[in-house]
Amino acid sequence: MRTATVIASAMAALLALAPASGTGQDATSDPRLPEASRRLQQYLRIDTTNPPGNESEAVAFLADIFEREGIPYETVEPEPGRGSIRARLEGGQAPGIILLHHIDVVPADPRFWKHDPLSGTYENGYLNGRGALDTKGLGIMHLEAFLALARSGQPLERDVIFLATADEEAGGRLGVGWIVSNRPDWLEGVGMVLNEGGSGGVRGNRVVFSVEVTQKVPMWLRLNAVGPGGHGSSPSPRSAVLDLIEALERLRQDPFAPRIVPEVGDFFRDLAALHSGAGHLADPERLIEAPERLAALHRTNPTLYALTRNTCAVTRLNASSTINVVAPAAWAELDCRLLPDQAPRAFIHELRKRIAQPSISIEVLLSFTPAVSSTDTDLYRTIESVTARRFPGSTVIPAVTAGFTDSRFFRDRGIVAYGFSPAVLTGADQGGVHGNNERISVRNVERGWRTMLDLLETIAVAPDRRRTGPSAFTPTAGGQD
Repeated sequence: MRTATVIASAMAALLALAPASGTGQDATSDPRLPEASRRLQQYLRIDTTNPPGNESEAVAFLADIFEREGIPYETVEPEPGRGSIRARLEGGQAPGIILLHHIDVVPADPRFWKHDPLSGTYENGYLNGRGALDTKGLGIMHLEAFLALARSGQPLERDVIFLATADEEAGGRLGVGWIVSNRPDWLEGVGMVLNEGGSGGVRGNRVVFSVEVTQKVPMWLRLNAVGPGGHGSSPSPRSAVLDLIEALERLRQDPFAPRIVPEVGDFFRDLAALHSGAGHLADPERLIEAPERLAALHRTNPTLYALTRNTCAVTRLNASSTINVVAPAAWAELDCRLLPDQAPRAFIHELRKRIAQPSISIEVLLSFTPAVSSTDTDLYRTIESVTARRFPGSTVIPAVTAGFTDSRFFRDRGIVAYGFSPAVLTGADQGGVHGNNERISVRNVERGWRTMLDLLETIAVAPDRRRTGPSAFTPTAGGQD
């Protein structure tokens, strides 16, 4: 998945704790942490790196919590170890809401981390570990709000569903993709989804929450090249590897033409209005007509730059398995991200013309259809009202993201899905997503679940049936930590 300013907590640094095996028990977490953060520490210590995933171990951890709370739940396991879990609070006839996060995380190389990525180390007010932001931290915010709502006994106008799934990082085939095809009953009566994809950041003195409403469309491709093989001591003038290198160089030298789709144009103009240093985004069409401005945007903010065009990143290469053999076949894998209005077939046609190499074929590994969630909904308005109450002076803007999430499965079925997290992150912390030293502050966790509870009470409990008083949280002016 994937935007954000936070946190200078006054909590003192604590000694790092050794990683725990199994599903994690209370005794293995730091007793000085609040309950939600202790749960997150345990969750981070469960290795759900994808591949291979092993999400079922985390499902057991979550199931144990629901058992102790007396909340009904169901689990599925399409393949051994690849589990997902659903718990439901039954409500009235209004369309239900799903709180969605994915259990799996991307690999992390401990050599480049300050703390072991699976340690859940607590230091200087932060919990460190792969998945802290993407998306175990969000999952714990959902979980604690869900549990608090259940304990409150308030009558619900709609079902509230907690859904933790496998395999998002690899495309979702064994997670939400499997569920929508094989367990459609899990989605019955659902009209809205809260998922990853947006968060808060500080622009000037104001907290700005981006709510993801659409995303660039992933298309993962493999370029397969064939050519004469032979001994490395007597190479031919042509080979599969050389043809592949030339094709990739053509793509590097000739990037796809920039253009502004309506959702990106609105997003850029909103950012320009909120940030004195973002005036160059006020006129997106003019921006893309100035190569020097685009180049500057690429240097300073690659994420926003990626929203101005289709992109392809070369992520994997393969050829000979032996140094003295000229391989008769070679391949490169591309992670392409298409603007929401791009027709996939037309993109492949354009790519073939750019490569202009008959010896290379294009294989589609993964592709999805684009979809947009409208902001004219009760859920979007609830996000606006709750964040305004919790973070006085804050603003909510609809956003387009360069990454992709499981929201697409719901949008394809006409279900509104938003990427929203109540965490307020620094740019440096946001860089930990799929990067090194991923972390989240304890303050974000604790403030986040209470904000999420407020949101659930607002959207799911009839106004005349809500409990009186705030959800045990005092708003902080400006939202700064």
